Amino acid sequence: MIQERILRVGEVNAYVKALLDTDPILHDVYIKGEISNFTNHYKTGHFYFTLKDEEGSLKAVMFKSSASKLKFLPENGMKVIARGRISAFVRDGAYQLYTADMEPDGIGALYIAFEQLKEKLQKEGLFDPEHKKRLPAYPHRVGIITSPTGAAVRDIINVSNRRWPAAELILFPALVQGENAPAQLCRGVRYFNVSCQVDVIILGRGGGSLEELWAFNDETLARTIFASRVPIISAVGHETDFSISDFVSDMRAPTPSAAAELALPDRTQSKDGILRTGMRMTASLQSRLHTLRVKVDTDAKKRCLVAPTAPIDDRRMLLSHLETRLERASSLLLERNRAVLGLRAQDLKNLNPLAVIARGYSAVFDQSGHVVKSVKQVKPGDTVTFRTVDGGVVASVQKTYESNIREEIK
Repeated sequence: MIQERILRVGEVNAYVKALLDTDPILHDVYIKGEISNFTNHYKTGHFYFTLKDEEGSLKAVMFKSSASKLKFLPENGMKVIARGRISAFVRDGAYQLYTADMEPDGIGALYIAFEQLKEKLQKEGLFDPEHKKRLPAYPHRVGIITSPTGAAVRDIINVSNRRWPAAELILFPALVQGENAPAQLCRGVRYFNVSCQVDVIILGRGGGSLEELWAFNDETLARTIFASRVPIISAVGHETDFSISDFVSDMRAPTPSAAAELALPDRTQSKDGILRTGMRMTASLQSRLHTLRVKVDTDAKKRCLVAPTAPIDDRRMLLSHLETRLERASSLLLERNRAVLGLRAQDLKNLNPLAVIARGYSAVFDQSGHVVKSVKQVKPGDTVTFRTVDGGVVASVQKTYESNIREEIK
């Protein structure tokens, strides 16, 4: 073995890394493959994954500085085209792709990002109908967030002058495309919620490519729209263009002009509606007045109004009649009671022992003053008193004898 040719492992790995780093082909290479073993290292922001196809696999890493610029989030099974450089990691002796950029293979990165954000916000409930606020029927102040030099603001002004010129339009000038546009659009929404109160907000711009409209697909803007207390109409691009702002807003309009028509009533239709309402109110009032007149005429013919004392006279006649009947009934009852009382008095008089004596009879009393009703109450030698109508006789009993007078009467 030749000792001077012996290398350490680290030296070999470093030598291989130097070869890879100096290769012009591997310094900037595009590689197509399917993502597997994807790991999003949330603490560092780095992506670790493997690119594979039918013939092999290649480990790859994408550091935070590059990963933060992606418009979409890579997923396992996604076919992509990755751009970067091939180099080796000296410690492990393994080469890998240091990815600088990446885009989906066959589908644009912006479209993937749009669908991913749409799915995320939909799962959180930001698109649910119960969160949509109703637009005011007659807004006094309308906030507009768009470019001050674009066609959108002119279209909104024209529609407002035609439909509802009484509304006050307040413009918050903002960028509608580019990296700084989402932040300015968010400031506009917060401005009309806090500093300048309006009844409804129109957020939008004219047509353009997906890249030009991308500011309205910003997640922060979507959450700011959702948190707004003021109803927001999203009007981004043309009728065929859809943005995240359209889904999260309270109302979506295909164009800025259509947004103004949704926000503002038509003064001609409103005038016609007011006239129709006035006619209905007049007809209803006339019908009510006619009903009341008929009722007044009917009530005026009632006896209580034609002859207001008649009921009192009727009551007086009834009262007099009842008084006569009461006097007659009282007299009859009194006479009947007098006759009954006379009969009862005669019966009492007939039952009075003194009355019997007055007819020529006498009553016998013993020494105690009790009426002698039976011979058994006295005996020979007793003293008895005979009571007559004009006095009394005191006698001595000589003899007693029994006799059944009831049998003799029969």
